[in-house]
Amino acid sequence: MDLKLVLQIVGFVLGMLYLWLEYRANIWLWLVGMVMPVVHGVLYYQAGLYADSAMNVYYLLAGLYGWIVWFRAPKRKDGGAIVHTPARRWPVLALAYVAVHGLIYWVLVTFTNSTVPFWDSLTTALSIIGIWMLSRKYVEQWLIWIVVNAVTVALYVYKDIPVTATLYLIYLVMGVAGYRRWLRVMKQPQ
Repeated sequence: MDLKLVLQIVGFVLGMLYLWLEYRANIWLWLVGMVMPVVHGVLYYQAGLYADSAMNVYYLLAGLYGWIVWFRAPKRKDGGAIVHTPARRWPVLALAYVAVHGLIYWVLVTFTNSTVPFWDSLTTALSIIGIWMLSRKYVEQWLIWIVVNAVTVALYVYKDIPVTATLYLIYLVMGVAGYRRWLRVMKQPQ
């Protein structure tokens, strides 16, 4: 069996577990989120998705950060407070997105042979914002992931990694379900 296919299958299984844990707002998502980036990092590098590959270093560190943030949160039956993103955060998040997207795009165009620098940098920059929002349990993080997953499905089909594209199609559908579930959980009495 070819390494690319093995990485896709292992990444798919880990991705489904991660998504289920995220949907449930379960702290163990962060542990899976520290293992999965190793698998996907190698896969994306082999597919020439250099920003996505490098992004997995961030995911590994973000997994550790998210674990610490969620672990230190007050212990509650519902897993902690899911909240709306404060309005004051949106301009900062938008500026951070634009800066990160621009920087990653420039690096890809200048230093790599990427055939999809705009889309690779777009999904990577949005993912950085999304994972930070997840660590804060902002319900709108799901909206970021819906955009990322929609673009990623097309990108991975184009780059001939269909098993991983299928995973992101499932992520896309589950993103809608996760957003709706988190809204319901957020409205429940504490």
